[in-house]
Amino acid sequence: MLVIKSLGPDERSKGVEKSYLMANKKAVFNVFRFDPDKEKEPHYDTFSVEVKVKMSVLEALFEILEKQDNTLAFRFSCRGAICGSCAMFISGKYRLACETLVEKLDPRGIEVAPLPHLRILKDLAVDMEPFYRKFDRIMPFFQEGKQKVEREYIQAIRERKEIDEITDCILCAACESACPLTWTSDYLGPAVLTKAYRFVADSREGATKERLSLVDGEDGVWRCHTIFNCVEACPKRINQTRAIEKLRKGLFARKLGFK
Repeated sequence: MLVIKSLGPDERSKGVEKSYLMANKKAVFNVFRFDPDKEKEPHYDTFSVEVKVKMSVLEALFEILEKQDNTLAFRFSCRGAICGSCAMFISGKYRLACETLVEKLDPRGIEVAPLPHLRILKDLAVDMEPFYRKFDRIMPFFQEGKQKVEREYIQAIRERKEIDEITDCILCAACESACPLTWTSDYLGPAVLTKAYRFVADSREGATKERLSLVDGEDGVWRCHTIFNCVEACPKRINQTRAIEKLRKGLFARKLGFK
């Protein structure tokens, strides 16, 4: 007895993509290109790449760089999804190129673009300096408290749990790129504020009041409109909006006279 299952649109699409890849063993990449020193307008170049088992988008970019166009510019470092260097806008989503498998995308047309709303240095490489400069404004390092610790500072499991998620931030700037408030203002941004909360919530931190003061301003926590773009864009699934709300709660408590 032959049973024929009616597939939904998504299932049919995935079936077509998989069949195409199995039959052709190649994927088509539409790669964003722009050299501001030589060109006035950006464009896309199309490349065909032979796909290997478990090939990542980053590996495919290296195939293009080494075999088809040695002028292609992009960033990478660890290749293990912990440095954030290869964050890009791939087929309509914020992703890390090193962990995004080609076989999970539509091989008939994989679009690779730089992080939107950041100044382009060349092709897929964007200027990260303004993003990093914001971190200097929140003292992104531990401040010793009044209690001097001679040896290891022991932290309880429940205390560590509060910062478990936010310590996974790899500073890829995907949330910075996705947040519309950073496009037109000097807003500190979700990544920087999440990093600030990482220290505020740490039981070992000794400068909580000072750090809260640094984010208490027009371009600090009060600029956030709770749009959740940052949460959706984060490749590490960090809830930046929760961290920002926790900072607001801390500021409210302090203004009301609570510890």
